[in-house]
Amino acid sequence: MAVLAMLAACTDEPVSKGGESVRPDASPTVRRGAAPPSPPGPDPRPVLARMSLREKVGQLFVVRIKGTTPAAARRPIERYDVGGVIYFPANLRDPEQIAGLSAGLQRAALARPPKVPLLIGIDQEQGRVNRLGDIATRFPGAMAAAATGREAQAEAMAHITGIELRAMGLNLDYAPVADVNVNPANPVIGVRSFGSDPARVARMVAAQVRGFQAAGVGAVAKHFPGHGDTDVDSHTGLPSIGHSRAEWERIDAPPFRAAIAAGADAVLSAHIRVDALDPSGRPATLSGPILTGLLRERLGFRGVIATDALEMAGVREKYGDGEVAVRAVLAGADQLLMPPDLGEAYDAVLKAVRSGRISRARLDAAVLRTLTLKQTRGLFAHPEADPARAAEVVRSAPHRAAARRLAELSITLVRNDDGVLPLRPGARVRVIGPDAAGLAEQLRAAGLRVVRGAGRADAVVSGGAAGRDGKAPAITVGTGAPYDAGDGGSRGYVAAYSSSTESLRAAARVIAGHAKPTGRLPVHVPGDKGRPDYPAGHGLSY
Repeated sequence: MAVLAMLAACTDEPVSKGGESVRPDASPTVRRGAAPPSPPGPDPRPVLARMSLREKVGQLFVVRIKGTTPAAARRPIERYDVGGVIYFPANLRDPEQIAGLSAGLQRAALARPPKVPLLIGIDQEQGRVNRLGDIATRFPGAMAAAATGREAQAEAMAHITGIELRAMGLNLDYAPVADVNVNPANPVIGVRSFGSDPARVARMVAAQVRGFQAAGVGAVAKHFPGHGDTDVDSHTGLPSIGHSRAEWERIDAPPFRAAIAAGADAVLSAHIRVDALDPSGRPATLSGPILTGLLRERLGFRGVIATDALEMAGVREKYGDGEVAVRAVLAGADQLLMPPDLGEAYDAVLKAVRSGRISRARLDAAVLRTLTLKQTRGLFAHPEADPARAAEVVRSAPHRAAARRLAELSITLVRNDDGVLPLRPGARVRVIGPDAAGLAEQLRAAGLRVVRGAGRADAVVSGGAAGRDGKAPAITVGTGAPYDAGDGGSRGYVAAYSSSTESLRAAARVIAGHAKPTGRLPVHVPGDKGRPDYPAGHGLSY
């Protein structure tokens, strides 16, 4: 079934100068505005009323699963009545298998007395965080989408991603990233962010929320209250952000406000410490002032508050794994993601409810939000996936063309000292760096001659990181956040923001002169050793 109509008519000059052309405003047409009306389904309140205490506690958890078949993966459903599961690469083989796994898990959940369908989620941000790999259409990611300067590109990326996820039975994506990356040394966000300008990030985040939810997939804006100015990875430690309350309002808050205004189904908490928002030193995931006081009451968010993975070190430094789950619920979390020991966390929450530490009203409110999300996404009416449709929809030709278009529109020419680019037809290039193999293939396809020795090369092209080899002019293709563009090692710097095949292909076409670079930096790049800074919005062309 055709879901997207491609815009073909355009009077603007094509981006491409030769071969395949990509017009600047060409993008898939996606439905704008709020999420579609809720499909027919039961009022969640009677569903909640007939659930036992144990069944309600189970609905709080979204857990990892084992294996690639329903038989191997259904134990947490049958033992704990969990509210959802999350897929990782070990669970995924091809679209038909994924759809079959999703359908089987939904049948297992609906066979249980509460007859409540599952949330089936994944971290499919695109770009650097892409659990599906080449199984599904690969887009360059958030920073590349922002470099196009077009919200429609961000929306189309989310919409196509959502269409493919829903075809495989997934109904929740832990995306988009709403963090404003203002720290070049950030080890965990970087290229996953839409950039360093809060207003641009807000627009792109809202566009992606619309795109995901128009496709029937719940969007999860993350990582609240903002993970963009950290120099510690919360997977391995507890980052501390020194923003004042005013700085938080100016830098970190706008994308989350935009996500909420766009109707995001969920917001995911960060395992970060922000003393200006909660002086207790607790990570945001365990902070009532942040989750309830700020997100729920101040920003007016009515959807599901999800924790980031509870197996991460940033939330496990002070308390045991059972106590962490209890404190997250008390702080305001409705969904407990990936506890390291499901049995321990489940028993701790159940005990806390029975003792009155977690009130029955608090538990019911959390479960009702989850049930409402499931009803909104149509899971009570249509929970299962069709493997045949998944095979037809996933990686379809229009979807791959949209990914190729976004990649070419994103390529940003940051530096071009002495007009070293584009290279002349048939120029000899030595290719080095971590992405050398894929880049060399694309440079050959663009008509350049790849040679082994630097002494025979007209230019040395480094893929993935700045590098030099011999006396030939050095050109860097940046496949991550472009903060190394400010160093003095390269005469030309092409920001691709991704090492995907489509991004490397687009970068090679720019280097060879077959396409004009039109992208603009989404982040501020500090200069190195007296060199000038490159401000956000900078970008050269031919």
